[in-house]
Amino acid sequence: MPAKGVEHGAVRTFDVPPHEKIRPTNTVVVIGGGVIGRVTAWRAAQRGLAVTLVEPDPVTEPSAARASSTVAAGMLTPATEAVFGEEELMEFGVRSARLYDDFVTELQEVSGVDVGHRRTGTLLVAFDRDDLAVLTDLHALQERLGIATERLTSRGCRRLEPTLAPGVRGGVLAPEDHSVDPRRLLLALARAGERAGVREVRGYAEEVTSPGPDGARLGVRLADGSVLSAHQVVLSAGCWGDAVEVPEPVVPPLRPVKGQLLRARVPDGEPPLVNRTVRGLVRGFPVYLVPRADGEVIVGATQEELGHDTSLTVGGLWQVLRDARELVPGVSELEVTETCVGLRPGSPDNEPLLGPTRVPGLHLAAGHFRHGVLLAPVTGEVMAEALTTGALPAYARRFAADRRAWE
Repeated sequence: MPAKGVEHGAVRTFDVPPHEKIRPTNTVVVIGGGVIGRVTAWRAAQRGLAVTLVEPDPVTEPSAARASSTVAAGMLTPATEAVFGEEELMEFGVRSARLYDDFVTELQEVSGVDVGHRRTGTLLVAFDRDDLAVLTDLHALQERLGIATERLTSRGCRRLEPTLAPGVRGGVLAPEDHSVDPRRLLLALARAGERAGVREVRGYAEEVTSPGPDGARLGVRLADGSVLSAHQVVLSAGCWGDAVEVPEPVVPPLRPVKGQLLRARVPDGEPPLVNRTVRGLVRGFPVYLVPRADGEVIVGATQEELGHDTSLTVGGLWQVLRDARELVPGVSELEVTETCVGLRPGSPDNEPLLGPTRVPGLHLAAGHFRHGVLLAPVTGEVMAEALTTGALPAYARRFAADRRAWE
């Protein structure tokens, strides 16, 4: 008996009867419908695999408390995200950023959704002398990694962004750091997946069993008691992934890192507040403003280690607005349209967990922390390779899910 389809916007989902059997050896179940889960499902389906994606929330009505993809600002910033000790991760990010133009072109053609890709670069600025010293060291790291950036004086920064405060000390321009709208990206990936044959099941995954029902290698038990059979399973449920029971302890603690931000809009008839993404250090605290073509500006974000707390706080928003106003005083004139809280999925070493685990057929695509949107193209490429060949490509082996970095 075929599954009954249910329409959610432009994406068809399915209620799968518990007795329905999916037995071919090329079947894949992806648990999690954020950007990483959906790019994995789409790319796997393009390789000819029969893919089912399990996600509790419709893509058009995501729960902000669950889906960090819908809260993210969408910065594609391997240069200005560079951190000492994370050189290999930044190189991985640069690789993904270089895939983005072709990735966006293909995705938009397949889905019919404009993902809001802006190629205007990113300006990283310093509020005081100590912040400028940090930026100076960061620029040296960028040069060592071969990342294209340019040091700018205070005057040079204000020439590019006239609304910057006069006291800004200097900055770094990263012309190859871009941005997308993650909400549009998520919808585009859902539509592209559907058109590639991805079937979507609405529900919460509670357990991965081995073996699965009716002789299948694996099974995915949902909260309603139904079980999906699969040859391979990809666990991509963000910081809720370690709550899914698995046959062996192969999923490390995925800690939630809370981020509070707000969405605002330039008043009608007014010029853009900033022309490109502006990131800043204000007395050591990071802040950013990400403009959209329609006049929206994303202002964020806190970084709080508070477990699964998703409360919106006065202190969190005050911190973000205080620091944003120090850099760009005109932010005070924006119209606030939305306040948001998201939980970033952090792995023990803050690096992604990709590919096979020691449980045969069980893969991870998790732990992307602040870089999920940036790493979407390369993650889709890596996971499609792992699902079709059983191994990661050489350039991704540092991020192997079985590296046991949490022990």
